[in-house]
Amino acid sequence: MKYALDTDIITYYLKGDENIISKVDSEAENDSIIIPPFVYFEIKKWLFANNSQTKLHAFEKLTNKYGIDVIGKEVFDLALSIYIKLRKRGITIDDGDILIAAYCVKNNFILITNNQKHYKNIENIQVANWTS
Repeated sequence: MKYALDTDIITYYLKGDENIISKVDSEAENDSIIIPPFVYFEIKKWLFANNSQTKLHAFEKLTNKYGIDVIGKEVFDLALSIYIKLRKRGITIDDGDILIAAYCVKNNFILITNNQKHYKNIENIQVANWTS
C-alpha cells in the first residue's frame, strides 16, 4: 500500500512532530511514501511566503528522499468529475484538495491527513490520520 502525504502532515513533519516523523520514516522503509505534486506546490508556496530557508532545505531533502510523482490528464479529468459531483450537491472545497483527492483515488493511494473533513464528501478516497 502506498501513502500520499497531505500538506498538513508534511507541515507537522517539518515542524519536528516526533509521532509523524516516526510514522513517515517507518513507512518509508517499505518504499510506501509519496508526495503528491499538488502538495509539493502548496508546501513550497507556504515556505517561500514565510521565507523559511531552513524548512525549505528540509523539504527539499524530504522530496529527494520520497519523490514527487508525475500526473497525467486522467487525474485532472477525475478532479473535474469530483468537482461536478460536489457542486451538484452544493458542496465546495478547495481546488487543491480536489486535485490531491483525484490523484489519490486514481492511484489507489491512502491519503494521510489530519483534515479528514476536507475529503469526507469525496467518493472512493481512502483517508487515514497519523496525528492521533
